[in-house]
Amino acid sequence: MYAIESINLRKIYRTRKRRGLLRSKPEVVEALRGVSFSVRHGEVVGLLGPNGAGKTTTIKIVSTLLLPDGGEVYVEGFNVVSEATEVRKRIGLLLTVERGFYGKLTGWENLEYFGVLYDMNRRDLEARLDYLFKLLELDRLGGVDRLFEEFSLGMKARLGLARALLKDPPILLLDEPTLGLDPPSAVKIRSLVRDLAKEGKAILYTTHNMFEAEMVCDRILFIDRGLIVAEGSPSDLKDRIPKLRSLKITVKGDDPSPILSDRSLEHRVNRVDTDLFELDIKTNDPIEALNSILPLLTVRGYRIISFKIEEPSLEDVFLYFSRRAC
Repeated sequence: MYAIESINLRKIYRTRKRRGLLRSKPEVVEALRGVSFSVRHGEVVGLLGPNGAGKTTTIKIVSTLLLPDGGEVYVEGFNVVSEATEVRKRIGLLLTVERGFYGKLTGWENLEYFGVLYDMNRRDLEARLDYLFKLLELDRLGGVDRLFEEFSLGMKARLGLARALLKDPPILLLDEPTLGLDPPSAVKIRSLVRDLAKEGKAILYTTHNMFEAEMVCDRILFIDRGLIVAEGSPSDLKDRIPKLRSLKITVKGDDPSPILSDRSLEHRVNRVDTDLFELDIKTNDPIEALNSILPLLTVRGYRIISFKIEEPSLEDVFLYFSRRAC
């Protein structure tokens, strides 16, 4: 049984598009157009895409905050529509780091309030709060006694994650939990997310930060215009892209363009200085290209200054699959 399973999920928003100052016309926006995916316990699955791609809509449907217009979603076997109460018992949700808290209450008082709403035993609640404040270093940052309205953005993010973890749920839904955070806070949250997955929690993690996704996620779902355009581990996705590995060689000598043209390689030559050139070669097998080109350049009298192999970024991957889906 999957922790989360989405089958052909659809969502339509009906709105009005302005046409001039006083006129408008009805418009239908397909936010999700048949999204299917699964999340297992013990893994972090990243939902990546540009603004408006459908990431937050997906999270809201899985968390029972929105009703789908088609398809089905199950959380540990429970339907998010017909068995919403059972679903809510099993999830921890972080939609934004700033909303849902009370500015005139301290960090401790805010979480205590939510613990009472969750009908947690007073003794268990105190122990859980003490654990979470230490885990997220909110005790060291003054989050116990400071009013929420005085929190920094990083402290708000940590408190939001603490609330998501308050019931120790088996499933976490985290919607851009590091957006706008300072580096120390972002690093702390990423590290904690990885640790939680190792403990067996299933985590659905939305972001449009490609660097972060590669650090945190076991699998990635690229979503664009309401469709999953690619799915796999970061390395698997990169391997599926043709000719996106780059071999970069810096040489000293004459313009090496004729040599590369003779080899029928996809390349670009950039002049760095009068007799200094950078060769940028696109290839599926950079090692083979390197072994064939270096001896040729050496024989022709070029001095090899440096060389390196660059893998495609997740941004390259997304752009590639997004174009193919158009």
